[in-house]
Amino acid sequence: MSFDAIVVGARVAGSPTAMLLARAGHRVLLLDRATFPSDVISTHLIHVPGMAYLRQWGLHDAVAAAGAPPHERFTMDFGPFAISAPPPAVDGAAHAYCVRRTVLDSILLDAARAAGVSVREGAAVSELILDDGGRVVGVRGEGFEEHARIVIGADGLRSTVAAQVGATRYAETPALTACYYAYYRGVEPREGAEIYQLGDRAVVLFPTNDNETCVFVACPIAQFHDFRTDVEANYAEALSRVPSVASRIAAASRSGRMHATADVPNFFRQSAGPGWALVGDAGYHKDPVMAAGITDAFVCAALLANAVHSGLSEGGNLDAAVAGYVEERDRRFLPALQLTCQLASMEPPTPEMAALFATIAASPAESTRFFGVLQGSTPIPEYFAPDNLGRIMSGA
Repeated sequence: MSFDAIVVGARVAGSPTAMLLARAGHRVLLLDRATFPSDVISTHLIHVPGMAYLRQWGLHDAVAAAGAPPHERFTMDFGPFAISAPPPAVDGAAHAYCVRRTVLDSILLDAARAAGVSVREGAAVSELILDDGGRVVGVRGEGFEEHARIVIGADGLRSTVAAQVGATRYAETPALTACYYAYYRGVEPREGAEIYQLGDRAVVLFPTNDNETCVFVACPIAQFHDFRTDVEANYAEALSRVPSVASRIAAASRSGRMHATADVPNFFRQSAGPGWALVGDAGYHKDPVMAAGITDAFVCAALLANAVHSGLSEGGNLDAAVAGYVEERDRRFLPALQLTCQLASMEPPTPEMAALFATIAASPAESTRFFGVLQGSTPIPEYFAPDNLGRIMSGA
């Protein structure tokens, strides 16, 4: 059987892409080397715009009812002051959720199946099939060979599809931080996410499923080797810098092991070519400082699915449509990639930036607009335009 599209990777980029294409009437095969439910390194956070996509797709209520509490507000604490406010609502969605990937990925995969996608778990793609002209026309793995008009790599940072087509990186900044996190049961709750900026450390608390909280510590990549010599002591030392957090963690119990990664480079990757495309972390990867990976994957899945549907339709030009998706993705996310690298550098804010943040913190309405920037609903260039910064500093 020949498919319209084969999607390699069935997590937060691949399952929505496959689902949307199937809902548009296309024959779609979705493959993943993993079986589900299964876990993966993640910040788990779905920002409000991501929940708005789930609402549009008919999946909001299932995710909201999956056991993670709604994040009523975000707090970014700089020590002398804290920016704290609810993020702005988007298209009827009002709250962010931090959902364990064992839960979220299964919901998305089930939705793809319900849309008519042919799903194969435990199916690792080892090779792309090319025609005589070099166009990708299918995939091979152990015991299978399948063909399609387009192969979409949604297979993450170490994408097999990207490696097979020789996709190059651009707008690249090497990893800036190393990240450690663990789950704690019974942490005294606040109203949502807590982010503490501590110079050469960041501490983040995300309430998640089963009365657990994901407690996240980041350090500059230059300190990674020193940190890993005694992870437990250095992790505890970072928490001790926020006594109110340390006391709540001390009263809780850890669930499972510590998770860690220092492999968080920042880049776009060439994401379209003859018969292939990349989506999610395979094509656009960045530091978790803004916890935007899942939300951005949803955005890119919708953009790519629309482009592929247009290209597969009668009279469509598939390669041109997919190239247009990449242009739109880069236009939309380049400012976010740049801001991510700025925040992940852990450089102390300039006096001007510190004054701006303090002014934002003093205004509940401005604090909400600021979190719109971090969640992706307020365009970054618009917010940091000189006229808008002048308005903020003048108290208008």
